[in-house]
Amino acid sequence: MAMTLLVGGAASGKSRSAAALAARTGRSVTVIATAEALDDEMAARIARHRRERPQGWAVIEEPLDLTGAVERARGATIVDCLTLWVSNLLGDDLGDEEIADRAAAAAKACAARPEPTIVISNEVGSGIVPMHPLARQYRDVLGRVNAMFADEADVVALMVAGRAVRLSTTLTDLEEP
Repeated sequence: MAMTLLVGGAASGKSRSAAALAARTGRSVTVIATAEALDDEMAARIARHRRERPQGWAVIEEPLDLTGAVERARGATIVDCLTLWVSNLLGDDLGDEEIADRAAAAAKACAARPEPTIVISNEVGSGIVPMHPLARQYRDVLGRVNAMFADEADVVALMVAGRAVRLSTTLTDLEEP
């Protein structure tokens, strides 16, 4: 069917929009949650997401094996989110190439699903260049992962203030006729 990638800043409406898209399919919904409650703030964020999620939705909590989680998912599926998934992989001491290989496999698995898949990720490359080497690596790796998913997606939208801006599919879409 179709993969949709929603990218944007923190609190830009990505999760809310993904939930609305999934609910509109009329299918059962599976949420793949990549977050881990490693501190009180993250535990509170996870609790808020759980409260906001409809009760009948299935949840797969998987911080590392995204491809496996996608293959187990049924119905319309929300991947929430690549941002934390990449952070988890870096925290597990995976190198850039291994992360790229896993991302390529996960993107292909999402695109190959016969049911709608909505993938969420933050756009972190629009700000200043981070001072810390790990922060620069994270920004660069996530940017490449987002591009891999965008290449496989049928629709890519940038979320800003709760509004979706559909992005062109290729540079040729920007050329004048």
